[in-house]
Amino acid sequence: MSAPRSAAELFSLQGRTAVVTGASAGLGARFARVLAQAGATVFAAARRMDRLKELADSDARIHPVACDVSRADDRTRLTETALAATGRLDILVNNAAGSGETRAEDESPDAFADVLGVNLTAPYHLARLTAEAPGDTGGRSIINVSSILGLVTAAPLGGASYSASKAGLIGLTRELAGQWGTSRIRVNALAPGWFRTEMTEALFGDERSSRWVERNTLLRRGGDGHELDGALLYLASDASSYCTGQVLTVDGGWTAR
Repeated sequence: MSAPRSAAELFSLQGRTAVVTGASAGLGARFARVLAQAGATVFAAARRMDRLKELADSDARIHPVACDVSRADDRTRLTETALAATGRLDILVNNAAGSGETRAEDESPDAFADVLGVNLTAPYHLARLTAEAPGDTGGRSIINVSSILGLVTAAPLGGASYSASKAGLIGLTRELAGQWGTSRIRVNALAPGWFRTEMTEALFGDERSSRWVERNTLLRRGGDGHELDGALLYLASDASSYCTGQVLTVDGGWTAR
C-alpha cells in the first residue's frame, strides 16, 4: 500500500498526458481546461479545428488535434500524436457523441448504426489504443462519458440510438474494467444529467422543456458545466486509485426519483 498523500497531491495531474474527444465545445472543452489546470498535458480532439485552436489559446498545456472519431485512422493518429509528443498516455476521456433522432420510428437502421459507431465503437477502439500504449500503466485512467439516458428513459426527449449507445458504454466500462484490472488500468463511466451545453441549447431555450427538467430534478434545476469538474478530476486522478468499473452519476437527483 502506498503512503498517504495530501489532498492536493491526490488530485494533481502534473506530468500526465490526457486525451479528450469532442473537445471543441460544451462539456468536452471544459474537461480539457480542467485537466490542464490540474497540470496535465491535454490533447483536445474534435472536427472543428478553429474551436480547438481557440481552446488551446486559453492554456499552453492544451494541444489541438483534428479528429473525426468515426474514422478508425483518425483515432489511431490521435493516440499516436499524444505518445509522440510526450511518450506517455495516462488519461482518456471518451466524450465525443452524436444524438440521433428522438423518435425511434424516425431513425433508420443505418442512422442507428452511425450513432453507435461514434458513441460506442469509437470509445471502445480508443480505450484499446490507450490500454495498449507503451509505458507504465500504474496510473492509467479511462473515463467513458455516458449519460443518465444510459440508466433510465427520458421519454419523450430521449432517443433510441443515443440511449442504447450510452447504456452500452456503461456495459463496456464494466467489462473493460474487469479485463484490464490486473494491468492496473482503471475504467469508469461518468453519467451527467441535464447540463447546459451546445447539444441541449434547444432544450433549455424552450420554457416548457426547461420546466420539465426542473420539475423532474430533485435540485429543481439543470446543471452547470463546472459542477462536473470534481467528478472528472476524481476519476482522472489518484484520488480514485481504488475505483474501477463504476458509474458516477451527476444529475441533480434525476435518477433518484
